[in-house]
Amino acid sequence: MALISSLCIFVLVAHFATPIVCHERHHQAALFVFGDSVFDPGNNKYINPNTSFQGNNNFPYGESFFKYPTGRASDGRLVPDFIAEYANFPLIPPYFEIGMEHFIHGVNLASGGSGCLAENNRGTVIDLKTQLKLFQNVTQLLKKKVGETESKQILSNAVYIFSTANNDFLAPLLGIYKEGGRKFVMFNLGPLGCLPSMRALNLQKGVTNGSCMEEATNKAKMFSSALPRMFKQLEKQLPGFKYTIFNFSKVFADSIHNPTKYGFKRSETDCYGTGPFRGILSCGGTMQYLFFDSFHPTELAYQQYTKLLWNGTPDMVAPYKLKSFFKLST
Repeated sequence: MALISSLCIFVLVAHFATPIVCHERHHQAALFVFGDSVFDPGNNKYINPNTSFQGNNNFPYGESFFKYPTGRASDGRLVPDFIAEYANFPLIPPYFEIGMEHFIHGVNLASGGSGCLAENNRGTVIDLKTQLKLFQNVTQLLKKKVGETESKQILSNAVYIFSTANNDFLAPLLGIYKEGGRKFVMFNLGPLGCLPSMRALNLQKGVTNGSCMEEATNKAKMFSSALPRMFKQLEKQLPGFKYTIFNFSKVFADSIHNPTKYGFKRSETDCYGTGPFRGILSCGGTMQYLFFDSFHPTELAYQQYTKLLWNGTPDMVAPYKLKSFFKLST
Protein backbone atom coordinates (compact mmCIF):
# COMPACT_ATOMS: atom_id res chain seq x y z
CA MET A 1 0.00 0.00 0.00
CA ALA A 2 2.35 2.58 -1.33
CA LEU A 3 0.92 5.95 -0.40
CA ILE A 4 -0.40 4.59 2.89
CA SER A 5 3.21 3.90 3.75
CA SER A 6 4.46 6.91 1.98
CA LEU A 7 3.21 10.14 3.34
CA CYS A 8 5.51 10.12 6.31
CA ILE A 9 8.54 11.74 5.02
CA PHE A 10 12.03 12.64 6.22
CA VAL A 11 14.26 14.68 4.04
CA LEU A 12 18.01 14.57 3.86
CA VAL A 13 20.58 16.43 1.86
CA ALA A 14 24.33 16.13 2.26
CA HIS A 15 26.66 18.95 1.28
CA PHE A 16 29.60 17.52 -0.61
CA ALA A 17 32.47 19.98 -0.33
CA THR A 18 34.81 17.73 -2.25
CA PRO A 19 35.04 16.47 -5.81
CA ILE A 20 34.67 12.74 -6.17
CA VAL A 21 34.91 12.68 -9.92
CA CYS A 22 36.31 16.18 -10.40
CA HIS A 23 39.79 17.48 -9.73
CA GLU A 24 38.79 20.95 -8.61
CA ARG A 25 37.36 21.54 -5.12
CA HIS A 26 33.86 22.97 -5.05
CA HIS A 27 30.87 22.92 -2.77
CA GLN A 28 27.91 20.91 -4.02
CA ALA A 29 24.81 19.54 -2.39
CA ALA A 30 24.13 15.83 -2.55
CA LEU A 31 20.74 14.31 -1.90
CA PHE A 32 20.40 10.87 -0.32
CA VAL A 33 16.89 9.48 -0.43
CA PHE A 34 15.32 6.62 1.54
CA GLY A 35 11.82 5.19 1.65
CA ASP A 36 9.11 3.65 -0.49
CA SER A 37 7.29 4.25 -3.77
CA VAL A 38 6.64 7.94 -3.13
CA PHE A 39 10.41 8.44 -3.52
CA ASP A 40 11.42 5.39 -5.60
CA PRO A 41 12.80 6.63 -8.96
CA GLY A 42 13.11 3.11 -10.38
CA ASN A 43 15.18 0.96 -8.01
CA ASN A 44 12.65 -1.85 -7.89
CA LYS A 45 12.91 -2.63 -11.58
CA TYR A 46 16.48 -3.82 -10.94
CA ILE A 47 15.51 -6.16 -8.10
CA ASN A 48 12.80 -8.30 -9.65
CA PRO A 49 11.29 -6.92 -12.88
CA ASN A 50 8.50 -9.52 -12.83
CA THR A 51 6.87 -8.53 -9.53
CA SER A 52 3.52 -6.80 -9.17
CA PHE A 53 5.31 -3.64 -8.02
CA GLN A 54 6.51 -3.02 -11.55
CA GLY A 55 3.29 -1.64 -13.06
CA ASN A 56 4.83 1.82 -12.90
CA ASN A 57 7.46 0.67 -15.41
CA ASN A 58 4.75 0.88 -18.06
CA PHE A 59 3.16 3.79 -19.89
CA PRO A 60 1.40 6.11 -19.03
CA TYR A 61 3.61 6.41 -15.92
CA GLY A 62 6.10 9.18 -16.61
CA GLU A 63 4.05 10.66 -19.45
CA SER A 64 3.92 14.28 -18.24
CA PHE A 65 7.64 14.99 -17.81
CA PHE A 66 9.93 12.17 -18.85
CA LYS A 67 7.67 11.01 -21.71
CA TYR A 68 8.47 7.40 -20.80
CA PRO A 69 8.15 5.25 -17.65
CA THR A 70 11.10 5.56 -15.27
CA GLY A 71 9.84 3.42 -12.41
CA ARG A 72 8.40 6.44 -10.58
CA ALA A 73 4.83 5.90 -9.35
CA SER A 74 3.48 9.08 -10.93
CA ASP A 75 3.04 10.80 -14.26
CA GLY A 76 6.27 12.72 -13.71
CA ARG A 77 8.61 13.97 -11.00
CA LEU A 78 8.49 13.23 -7.28
CA VAL A 79 9.31 15.29 -4.18
CA PRO A 80 13.08 14.49 -4.28
CA ASP A 81 13.20 15.59 -7.92
CA PHE A 82 11.76 19.00 -7.05
CA ILE A 83 14.05 19.35 -4.04
CA ALA A 84 16.98 18.75 -6.38
CA GLU A 85 15.65 21.46 -8.71
CA TYR A 86 15.24 24.00 -5.91
CA ALA A 87 18.71 23.18 -4.55
CA ASN A 88 20.21 23.71 -8.02
CA PHE A 89 21.54 20.25 -8.76
CA PRO A 90 20.56 17.42 -11.13
CA LEU A 91 17.93 14.76 -10.51
CA ILE A 92 19.23 12.10 -8.15
CA PRO A 93 19.39 8.75 -9.98
CA PRO A 94 18.36 5.36 -8.58
CA TYR A 95 21.02 3.59 -6.57
CA PHE A 96 21.29 0.83 -9.17
CA GLU A 97 21.83 3.21 -12.06
CA ILE A 98 25.00 4.87 -10.84
CA GLY A 99 28.54 3.66 -10.34
CA MET A 100 29.76 4.14 -6.82
CA GLU A 101 32.47 6.46 -8.13
CA HIS A 102 29.83 8.92 -9.33
CA PHE A 103 27.63 9.83 -6.37
CA ILE A 104 28.73 13.44 -6.15
CA HIS A 105 25.10 14.61 -6.31
CA GLY A 106 23.77 11.83 -4.10
CA VAL A 107 21.98 8.50 -4.24
CA ASN A 108 18.31 7.50 -4.18
CA LEU A 109 17.85 4.20 -2.32
CA ALA A 110 14.04 4.30 -2.01
CA SER A 111 12.13 1.15 -2.93
CA GLY A 112 8.40 0.82 -3.53
CA GLY A 113 6.74 -1.55 -1.07
CA SER A 114 9.39 -1.09 1.63
CA GLY A 115 7.02 0.54 4.13
CA CYS A 116 4.42 -1.00 6.44
CA LEU A 117 4.12 -4.27 4.52
CA ALA A 118 7.82 -4.77 3.77
CA GLU A 119 7.83 -8.14 5.55
CA ASN A 120 5.36 -9.39 2.94
CA ASN A 121 7.60 -8.31 0.08
CA ARG A 122 10.91 -9.92 0.98
CA GLY A 123 13.11 -10.48 -2.05
CA THR A 124 11.20 -8.01 -4.18
CA VAL A 125 11.98 -4.70 -2.44
CA ILE A 126 14.84 -3.02 -0.56
CA ASP A 127 13.63 -2.69 3.02
CA LEU A 128 14.72 0.22 5.22
CA LYS A 129 17.36 -1.81 7.03
CA THR A 130 18.98 -2.73 3.72
CA GLN A 131 18.73 0.84 2.47
CA LEU A 132 20.65 1.93 5.57
CA LYS A 133 23.32 -0.71 4.90
CA LEU A 134 23.71 0.50 1.32
CA PHE A 135 24.07 4.06 2.60
CA GLN A 136 26.70 2.90 5.09
CA ASN A 137 28.61 1.39 2.17
CA VAL A 138 28.52 4.78 0.46
CA THR A 139 29.79 6.53 3.58
CA GLN A 140 32.71 4.11 3.82
CA LEU A 141 33.63 4.78 0.21
CA LEU A 142 33.37 8.50 0.91
CA LYS A 143 35.82 8.19 3.80
CA LYS A 144 38.28 6.39 1.54
CA LYS A 145 37.95 9.13 -1.08
CA VAL A 146 38.18 12.27 1.05
CA GLY A 147 39.40 11.15 4.45
CA GLU A 148 37.84 10.86 7.89
CA THR A 149 37.76 14.58 8.72
CA GLU A 150 36.25 15.77 5.44
CA SER A 151 33.67 12.97 5.30
CA LYS A 152 32.59 13.75 8.88
CA GLN A 153 31.94 17.37 7.92
CA ILE A 154 30.01 16.33 4.81
CA LEU A 155 27.77 13.93 6.72
CA SER A 156 27.12 16.33 9.58
CA ASN A 157 25.79 18.90 7.08
CA ALA A 158 23.35 16.38 5.64
CA VAL A 159 19.58 16.34 5.50
CA TYR A 160 18.50 12.73 4.98
CA ILE A 161 15.14 12.06 3.30
CA PHE A 162 12.74 9.25 4.23
CA SER A 163 9.23 8.49 3.05
CA THR A 164 7.64 5.72 5.08
CA ALA A 165 4.93 5.08 7.64
CA ASN A 166 6.78 2.07 8.98
CA ASN A 167 6.81 2.30 12.77
CA ASP A 168 10.38 1.00 12.69
CA PHE A 169 11.69 4.16 11.04
CA LEU A 170 13.45 5.20 14.25
CA ALA A 171 16.18 2.56 13.93
CA PRO A 172 17.30 3.71 10.44
CA LEU A 173 17.13 7.33 11.61
CA LEU A 174 19.43 6.55 14.53
CA GLY A 175 21.68 4.61 12.16
CA ILE A 176 22.06 7.69 9.98
CA TYR A 177 22.74 9.81 13.07
CA LYS A 178 25.48 7.37 14.04
CA GLU A 179 27.02 7.83 10.59
CA GLY A 180 27.05 11.59 11.18
CA GLY A 181 23.64 12.76 9.95
CA ARG A 182 22.19 15.69 11.87
CA LYS A 183 19.37 17.28 9.82
CA PHE A 184 16.03 15.50 9.43
CA VAL A 185 12.70 16.56 7.98
CA MET A 186 9.50 14.69 8.75
CA PHE A 187 6.12 14.73 7.01
CA ASN A 188 3.16 13.95 9.22
CA LEU A 189 0.43 11.79 7.71
CA GLY A 190 -2.54 13.05 5.75
CA PRO A 191 -6.11 11.66 5.69
CA LEU A 192 -5.14 8.26 4.31
CA GLY A 193 -8.74 7.10 4.32
CA CYS A 194 -9.47 9.56 1.52
CA LEU A 195 -7.14 7.91 -0.99
CA PRO A 196 -9.07 6.53 -3.98
CA SER A 197 -7.94 3.03 -2.96
CA MET A 198 -9.48 3.48 0.51
CA ARG A 199 -12.72 4.87 -0.88
CA ALA A 200 -12.91 1.78 -3.08
CA LEU A 201 -12.44 -0.47 -0.05
CA ASN A 202 -15.24 1.40 1.67
CA LEU A 203 -17.44 0.68 -1.32
CA GLN A 204 -16.67 -3.02 -1.02
CA LYS A 205 -17.81 -2.83 2.61
CA GLY A 206 -21.16 -1.43 1.50
CA VAL A 207 -20.47 2.28 2.01
CA THR A 208 -21.95 3.62 -1.21
CA ASN A 209 -21.68 7.39 -0.74
CA GLY A 210 -18.01 7.61 -1.75
CA SER A 211 -16.91 8.71 1.71
CA CYS A 212 -13.44 8.34 3.20
CA MET A 213 -12.44 5.39 5.37
CA GLU A 214 -12.33 6.96 8.82
CA GLU A 215 -10.43 4.08 10.42
CA ALA A 216 -7.38 4.67 8.21
CA THR A 217 -7.53 8.43 8.69
CA ASN A 218 -7.78 8.10 12.48
CA LYS A 219 -4.68 5.89 12.57
CA ALA A 220 -2.82 8.50 10.55
CA LYS A 221 -3.88 11.18 13.04
CA MET A 222 -2.55 9.12 15.94
CA PHE A 223 0.79 8.68 14.17
CA SER A 224 1.02 12.39 13.35
CA SER A 225 0.15 13.54 16.86
CA ALA A 226 3.07 11.54 18.29
CA LEU A 227 5.71 13.00 15.97
CA PRO A 228 6.36 16.40 17.64
CA ARG A 229 6.90 14.80 21.04
CA MET A 230 9.17 12.15 19.58
CA PHE A 231 11.36 14.59 17.70
CA LYS A 232 11.59 17.04 20.58
CA GLN A 233 12.80 14.17 22.74
CA LEU A 234 15.39 13.17 20.15
CA GLU A 235 16.55 16.77 20.00
CA LYS A 236 17.16 16.70 23.76
CA GLN A 237 18.92 13.36 23.71
CA LEU A 238 21.09 13.63 20.58
CA PRO A 239 23.73 16.39 20.40
CA GLY A 240 23.48 18.43 17.21
CA PHE A 241 20.20 16.83 16.14
CA LYS A 242 17.99 19.19 14.10
CA TYR A 243 14.56 18.50 12.67
CA THR A 244 11.57 20.10 11.09
CA ILE A 245 8.06 18.73 10.55
CA PHE A 246 6.06 19.39 7.41
CA ASN A 247 2.32 19.65 8.06
CA PHE A 248 1.40 17.36 5.21
CA SER A 249 -1.82 16.45 6.96
CA LYS A 250 -3.11 20.00 6.57
CA VAL A 251 -2.21 20.59 2.93
CA PHE A 252 -3.17 17.09 1.78
CA ALA A 253 -6.58 17.29 3.44
CA ASP A 254 -7.12 20.77 2.04
CA SER A 255 -6.22 19.71 -1.49
CA ILE A 256 -8.62 16.76 -1.24
CA HIS A 257 -11.56 18.76 0.11
CA ASN A 258 -10.84 21.98 -1.81
CA PRO A 259 -9.20 20.80 -5.04
CA THR A 260 -9.95 23.95 -7.06
CA LYS A 261 -7.86 25.96 -4.60
CA TYR A 262 -4.86 24.00 -5.89
CA GLY A 263 -5.90 23.98 -9.52
CA PHE A 264 -7.45 20.49 -9.57
CA LYS A 265 -10.91 19.48 -10.70
CA ARG A 266 -10.85 15.90 -9.42
CA SER A 267 -9.67 14.72 -6.00
CA GLU A 268 -11.91 11.71 -5.32
CA THR A 269 -10.89 9.69 -8.36
CA ASP A 270 -7.49 9.14 -9.88
CA CYS A 271 -6.33 9.59 -13.44
CA TYR A 272 -5.03 6.13 -14.29
CA GLY A 273 -6.72 2.78 -13.73
CA THR A 274 -10.21 1.29 -13.58
CA GLY A 275 -13.05 1.11 -11.08
CA PRO A 276 -15.43 3.59 -9.41
CA PHE A 277 -12.70 5.77 -7.92
CA ARG A 278 -10.16 5.44 -10.73
CA GLY A 279 -10.00 6.70 -14.28
CA ILE A 280 -10.18 4.40 -17.26
CA LEU A 281 -6.59 3.82 -18.38
CA SER A 282 -5.01 7.27 -18.66
CA CYS A 283 -7.31 10.22 -18.17
CA GLY A 284 -5.30 12.27 -20.67
CA GLY A 285 -5.47 15.34 -18.44
CA THR A 286 -3.32 14.83 -15.37
CA MET A 287 -3.22 18.57 -14.63
CA GLN A 288 -6.86 18.27 -13.49
CA TYR A 289 -6.24 15.39 -11.07
CA LEU A 290 -4.81 15.31 -7.56
CA PHE A 291 -4.14 11.57 -7.83
CA PHE A 292 -2.43 9.82 -10.71
CA ASP A 293 -3.19 6.30 -9.51
CA SER A 294 -5.15 5.07 -6.51
CA PHE A 295 -2.25 5.64 -4.09
CA HIS A 296 0.02 8.30 -5.60
CA PRO A 297 -0.40 12.01 -6.41
CA THR A 298 0.33 13.61 -9.75
CA GLU A 299 3.51 15.53 -10.52
CA LEU A 300 1.67 18.83 -10.08
CA ALA A 301 0.56 17.84 -6.58
CA TYR A 302 4.08 16.79 -5.62
CA GLN A 303 5.40 20.10 -6.90
CA GLN A 304 2.95 22.13 -4.81
CA TYR A 305 3.73 20.12 -1.68
CA THR A 306 7.48 20.52 -2.19
CA LYS A 307 7.15 24.29 -2.55
CA LEU A 308 5.45 24.45 0.85
CA LEU A 309 8.09 22.19 2.36
CA TRP A 310 10.88 24.27 0.83
CA ASN A 311 9.68 27.74 1.80
CA GLY A 312 6.33 27.49 3.53
CA THR A 313 4.89 29.47 6.42
CA PRO A 314 5.35 28.27 10.03
CA ASP A 315 1.91 26.66 10.06
CA MET A 316 3.10 24.42 7.19
CA VAL A 317 6.72 23.64 8.06
CA ALA A 318 8.40 24.26 11.42
CA PRO A 319 10.69 24.95 13.16
CA TYR A 320 12.75 25.30 9.96
CA LYS A 321 12.03 25.72 6.26
CA LEU A 322 13.77 23.07 4.20
CA LYS A 323 15.76 25.66 2.24
CA SER A 324 17.45 26.75 5.47
CA PHE A 325 18.95 23.27 5.75
CA PHE A 326 20.59 23.92 2.39
CA LYS A 327 21.68 27.38 3.55
CA LEU A 328 20.12 28.91 0.45
CA SER A 329 18.52 32.35 0.45
CA THR A 330 16.05 31.71 -2.39
